[in-house]
Amino acid sequence: MSEVWLLRLGILIAGLILLAAIYFFGRPSKPGQGTRRRRESREAGGRREPTFGETLASGAGDGDSGVAADDGGDERAPASQGNLFAAEEAPDAGGGSELGRRTSEAFDKIVTLYLAARAGHKLHGPDIVVAAEKAGLVYGYMGVFHRLVEHHPERGPVFSVANIMKPGSFDMAEIQSLETPAIAFFLTLPAPMPALDAWEAMLPTAQRMAELLDGIVLDEQRNALGRQRIAHIRDELRAYDRQREAPPLSKPGRW
Repeated sequence: MSEVWLLRLGILIAGLILLAAIYFFGRPSKPGQGTRRRRESREAGGRREPTFGETLASGAGDGDSGVAADDGGDERAPASQGNLFAAEEAPDAGGGSELGRRTSEAFDKIVTLYLAARAGHKLHGPDIVVAAEKAGLVYGYMGVFHRLVEHHPERGPVFSVANIMKPGSFDMAEIQSLETPAIAFFLTLPAPMPALDAWEAMLPTAQRMAELLDGIVLDEQRNALGRQRIAHIRDELRAYDRQREAPPLSKPGRW
């Protein structure tokens, strides 16, 4: 077999491989595949404000649902931590008040605490209202309680307090009969003040209301809130504040 013939055979095989590669990689994708991928990418890249509906205990970053408190056989489902802001679900909650409404739907992080009744007991609506007022909270947007910036309520809530039972609000028309195993304190970041300052406002409020209601403060995993967990949350929020304060990286200059 001559070298010329071998060369021609090699060129022919290489050409066939090239044609096969062009056919395989150049064929069009399935109809709608590119559109679906772009849509999924947009959905994954953007975050929107939570809405009412899901289980509050299974909110962002949480695992199993439920709160470390006896639910007394109540068949109502818990409300969602990630679902506490959609006005279209409860347009009349809070008497239509805008007090405590966030100025932006964008959020990066939610920090949650629970105030749970002791085993075999419930938190009662009238007691919750009195405790909230004594702790400096106001009733407003979406029918929940809010801590506002003093003299600047237009900046939105520092943190809010909702019922863990659907729909998450406190209906004042039925407050006398309201019973719940727990309420949730949630700090949605960014807040109208540094994250660490907002936490330092939320923690003592939850502890004060726990005293007034004879309840127990739990962390986002429904465990008793201890010093170690409090220190860890403070470290996280301190790092969050530093990250937001950091100036953007400048582009390298030309030589």
